[in-house]
Amino acid sequence: MDDGPSNRDQGGRTGATVVVWTCNHCPYALGWHDRLERGGRDYGDRGVRFLAANSNDDERYPDDSLEAMRERVREEDWPFPYLHDESQQAAREWAAQTTPHVYVLDSDLQVRYEGAPDADHMDPALEAAWLRDALDEVLSGREVSRPETQPVGCSIKWKQ
Repeated sequence: MDDGPSNRDQGGRTGATVVVWTCNHCPYALGWHDRLERGGRDYGDRGVRFLAANSNDDERYPDDSLEAMRERVREEDWPFPYLHDESQQAAREWAAQTTPHVYVLDSDLQVRYEGAPDADHMDPALEAAWLRDALDEVLSGREVSRPETQPVGCSIKWKQ
């Protein structure tokens, strides 16, 4: 997977990792973006690494091209890397379905949460509650009380 654009280095050991499949054109991904970005900023100081990945077919969806991804990161000053999965292999291996599709991994890289950031992409007051709850539980060494929710968003645009 191409490293794609990144504005911050989050190297080193982490307490958790969040991987989010997203894109530049989907209203669901755009609706949740600011909440995910705030999560990346809020939890970065707590040892959580956030990664965003875009696996969409950029020939059919030019807004999801590597160049468009780079421009968006530059304009919005993302706090985490935005990876370009041109081959779509990573999305297939992770079984990512939608944009967004969120995964929370513990320090042993075991998936502890998978699904949507919260219950409604249109309600910013929810502040990615499902994601934040999972992170708080992982960071405190507890079992995740809600390990899976239905991912909601636009389907990943597979190459034909």
